[in-house]
Amino acid sequence: MALTRRQREVMDVIREFIGRQGYSPSLEEIGAVLGLSSVATVHKHVTLLVEKGYLRRTWNQNRSIEMTEPETPGTVNLPLYGTIAAGQPLEAVPTDERISVPAEMVNERNNAYVLRVQGDSMIDEQIRDGDFVIIEEREAPGKGETVVALIDGTEATLKRFYRDGASVRLEPANSAMQPMIFPAETVRIQGVAVGVIRKF
Repeated sequence: MALTRRQREVMDVIREFIGRQGYSPSLEEIGAVLGLSSVATVHKHVTLLVEKGYLRRTWNQNRSIEMTEPETPGTVNLPLYGTIAAGQPLEAVPTDERISVPAEMVNERNNAYVLRVQGDSMIDEQIRDGDFVIIEEREAPGKGETVVALIDGTEATLKRFYRDGASVRLEPANSAMQPMIFPAETVRIQGVAVGVIRKF
């Protein structure tokens, strides 16, 4: 994604500061170099650079800005939110990594992220253990779509979604495994799978 002139200036200040000091500048230090008295303005620029994949930031920590690899043409950098079970549900563990994916796999109108697959319950959909799935944030999936389902607010799984009255059926794409059925109120859909990336 293209950068504005001011965003490039912010990037230059951060790059030079880290090269000189060995750690990232504070928002106040960035503003001082650029002649910006408003920390909120600097925060806005940094936030946009994070969204565009040029910076990574650990929130609620001082000096937490890191440079990331710039996107190559035709790709976008999406956050890797951790591991998703393609088998029995497990607790998703967030990470600070980002994954470069083809831009055409992502709808810019919806937030998207990447999850690493653990298990083989979706192998008939060509989603295998160790693959990365691209997830589009959407809470209302269509019948049979592959979704990230959060069960009881703690455990997440990747399955095909079916609503059966007051129940939700989460169906594996593996004939050796049985569907899982839960009361609808215990299941929250966090997103729909829109692509798969395999690293050999």
